[in-house]
Amino acid sequence: MQIPWELVLSFAIGLALLGLIGYLLLVPMRFMWRLLAGGVMGALALLVMNLLGSLAGFRVEINPFTAMAVGFLGLPGAALVAALQLLM
Repeated sequence: MQIPWELVLSFAIGLALLGLIGYLLLVPMRFMWRLLAGGVMGALALLVMNLLGSLAGFRVEINPFTAMAVGFLGLPGAALVAALQLLM
C-alpha cells in the first residue's frame, strides 16, 4: 500500500500550522506570567517600603498600578512611586 504524497504534504502543513498556533499562543502567556510575577514582586516591595517608611510616617498606596510600576521598573520604579507620593 502506497501513501499518496498529497496526504503526506497536508499532514506536514497541518503539523506546521499547529506548531505555529501553539507558539503564537505561548509567547503572550509567557509575557502575562512575567507581568503577573512582576506585579506580585512589586506589591511585596511596596509592602516592605511601607513597613520601613512607617517609622518616618511615610506610606505608599498599594494598588495594581503602583505594584506593576515597581515590578516592571524595579528599584527606579520604587523611587518613582516614592517621589510621586512625596509630591502629593
